[in-house]
Amino acid sequence: MIGKLMGTLDEVDEDFCLVDVHGVGYVAYCSVRTLAALPSPGEAVVLFIETYVREDMIRLYGFQSQLEREWFRLLMNNVPGVGAKVALAILSTLAPADLANAIALRDIAMISRAPGVGKKVAERIVTELKNKAPAYAGASGTIGLKQELGEGMAPAPITDAVSALVNLGYSRDTAANAISAALKTAGEDADASKLIRFGLKELAR
Repeated sequence: MIGKLMGTLDEVDEDFCLVDVHGVGYVAYCSVRTLAALPSPGEAVVLFIETYVREDMIRLYGFQSQLEREWFRLLMNNVPGVGAKVALAILSTLAPADLANAIALRDIAMISRAPGVGKKVAERIVTELKNKAPAYAGASGTIGLKQELGEGMAPAPITDAVSALVNLGYSRDTAANAISAALKTAGEDADASKLIRFGLKELAR
């Protein structure tokens, strides 16, 4: 089982790269984001690897970070109908943090932007991963709040504050981030006007 490759980047193609490790060339299939982040051929490279074994093939998938690899595993192992190709398409379109936000906010349209991902598959991704996203988001407090907003479970002062910022022209995602940060300063029992005030301060930073 290969978990990581450290070597010299030999070649970059449309959907894979070739890494030379002490004279042995490994083909690793990657997301567009990972391929774009690679150094120039001939330079040192490190890829986190997921080894995929089937009766008729062994394939390596390479990722620029362990977090991206964890999202690949999460999509592959938990969402029916999502295979390696679709998982890579999603990670090519959305960075891990953006994917976590989209799931938390139940943003079906955002997830559907990935090639080969229709509305039904996007809905399945949200349903299957909504409770797993915070663990892979790196910002569980913010993601938790976004899940509450997406499910209509957030307290009225919070929803009112987010709505107020959205009405001022901010995106729902940006507004949710600001109010999440405001809660830490203003306190959990703050009313909507206080949250809006602290939220605007966060946005002005």
